[in-house]
Amino acid sequence: MNLRSLFAATILVPLGLIAADPAVKHVDAQQAAELLKQKKATVLDVRTADEFKDGHGAGAKQVDFLASDFKAKAGLLDKTKAYLVHCASGKRSTAALPVLRELGFTELIHLDGGFFAWEDAKLPVEK
Repeated sequence: MNLRSLFAATILVPLGLIAADPAVKHVDAQQAAELLKQKKATVLDVRTADEFKDGHGAGAKQVDFLASDFKAKAGLLDKTKAYLVHCASGKRSTAALPVLRELGFTELIHLDGGFFAWEDAKLPVEK
């Protein structure tokens, strides 16, 4: 287990920050890659634009959760699609989930461990 996964397991899970919403499916990096390979989800990257430029998953849509216009921009997305939501480590994306649910998104999948987990699994990254 790497440090990022250990952080998620020892800090986020006991604090209830992961798996807090039973309507949200939680996946690890390998499961996420399989969903994307099967075209069962669109990646919603809630990191900053600078983080996104440093590397992201293929076809990812970027909407900065920390930006003041997050709700407005996220609200423009197709709410009928399935979204694989992630940030760098899982903290911001976990906080974004209830906001997205409030906006009417019905199929949300959380990448536990975030983009760090994706990179640790040596999955493809675009720049």
